[in-house]
Amino acid sequence: MQFEAIIGDESRFYAFSAEHLVMLLLFSGTIALLYIGRHWLKEGNRSRAGRYVLASILLLAELSLNWWYWQEQIFNVKDTLPLELCSISLYLCIIMLLLRQKFIFQIVYFIGIGGAIQALLTPVLFYGFPHFRFFQFFIAHMVIILSVLYMVWVEGLRPTLKSVGLTMLALNLLLVIVLPLNWLLGGNYMFLAYKPETASLLDFLGPYPWYLLSLEAFALCFFLLLYLPFAKRKKAQHEISN
Repeated sequence: MQFEAIIGDESRFYAFSAEHLVMLLLFSGTIALLYIGRHWLKEGNRSRAGRYVLASILLLAELSLNWWYWQEQIFNVKDTLPLELCSISLYLCIIMLLLRQKFIFQIVYFIGIGGAIQALLTPVLFYGFPHFRFFQFFIAHMVIILSVLYMVWVEGLRPTLKSVGLTMLALNLLLVIVLPLNWLLGGNYMFLAYKPETASLLDFLGPYPWYLLSLEAFALCFFLLLYLPFAKRKKAQHEISN
């Protein structure tokens, strides 16, 4: 990737370095704080204000990233278009937060959490602390997950079993769109052309192109796992009502 050539070893990101672990701990802390403060956030106009704050952070993260591309003269349709799964999730989260969009929530609950967790644990990131890109990357991915959890814990939205099928359909529609774009642009958006250079889950899913099929199966299993807490709650409520 073009970014790798313009950084030195002293600025390079290393997975599970002290800086990486600190960001993961910070992320865990913000999730805990959101859960603890969920009832307080529901009072008055705080719920709407919270959604607007999260949407603003996501928008600022995306605008600042593109400003950085432009300043560094590294904008390239091959690498920097918002066609990665987390970039798509970010835009969907902004719409979801601003409009309290329930339909978008049904999809972004799964792709937002699934994609951003993978990105946080095994970042495809070349710039280490304290580079701007380091902070922008972690803030954007953290807030994607926080936005989804906000809609669950504060706004009271819930995914359904049908949401899993809807999300799988949406993912495959994205695949149909992004695959030819990768071919036309020479890119690797959503890692549909080849695996990332850094370590990732894809390393365990077989060679190209078979890892794409393995990824479909993994995504379905992971989405069902994300739905499981709501399935158990629904079953418990049904038993109580009977």
